[in-house]
Amino acid sequence: MALTAVSVRPRALAFVALTKPRIIELLLVTTVPTMVLAQGGLPSLSLVVATVIGGTLAAGGANAYNMYLDRDIDALMKRTANRPLVTGEVTPAEALVFATAVEAVAFVWLWVLVNPLSAWLALAACAFYVGVYTIWLKRTSTQNIVIGGAAGAVPALIGWSSVTNSVSLAAVLLFGVIFFWTPPHFWALAIKYEDDYSAASVPMMPVVEGHRSTARQMVVYSVIVWAITLALWLVAPLGWLYLVVAMVLGLLFTGGAVQLARETDPEAQARRSIRYFSFSITHLTVLFLAVAVDQLVGWGT
Repeated sequence: MALTAVSVRPRALAFVALTKPRIIELLLVTTVPTMVLAQGGLPSLSLVVATVIGGTLAAGGANAYNMYLDRDIDALMKRTANRPLVTGEVTPAEALVFATAVEAVAFVWLWVLVNPLSAWLALAACAFYVGVYTIWLKRTSTQNIVIGGAAGAVPALIGWSSVTNSVSLAAVLLFGVIFFWTPPHFWALAIKYEDDYSAASVPMMPVVEGHRSTARQMVVYSVIVWAITLALWLVAPLGWLYLVVAMVLGLLFTGGAVQLARETDPEAQARRSIRYFSFSITHLTVLFLAVAVDQLVGWGT
């Protein structure tokens, strides 16, 4: 029995790895604060739990499909060489069945325990991520992450629709924050791992247009993100706490991109890019936490 337990655990962890848990964590950080804003306070715990579980399953299924389809290029990149389908811990057939089952459960879960709109939004995000980004754009266009990033922004819409059973302008702006945040966030990582993407013939922006051009585009996108975060303050019932946080984060996010664009030494730029990547996660996390905290304390609204 002990040997069986030991052998089952790595297999279970391999299937969990298919869902890309770290990415899911970031998606959930955007979902719950959006629910707080939509509710104008704390939603019911049961609704939060149901939405979080459903969103986790939906994103996990989409990520598993992504790993199934990208297993050939994952084998060519050092950053992804230890993924379960590359190492053989999970077979392609098992991964495909797992992804389909998880996505089906997510759809039914959200339909029954949240609402049909949220279920359809989650399914649409999966279809877009798999069909548009993974199958079509990732291997063919430098705009892959720009357009494909829309799938990662849908959790904000799901968070809003779970509470209101609708989508409002504020929800669209939250979607826009994540959508325009995604390219500079991901390009920073792509600069660091340019050789990986080049080896796998994936046309990421730094591979095709170079670091300096990519960094200049990152500046443009960071400014757009900053502008949308400020527009949200005008549209949603948010106070001065959120506004101050959005101003500071926008300044740091844009300033980091400008510094990256000015860097001429390749090694220094690679180091700066990974720092920018790490800060971009902090930026999005703190921004959405500010949405929730501002809404709950009500300062300046």
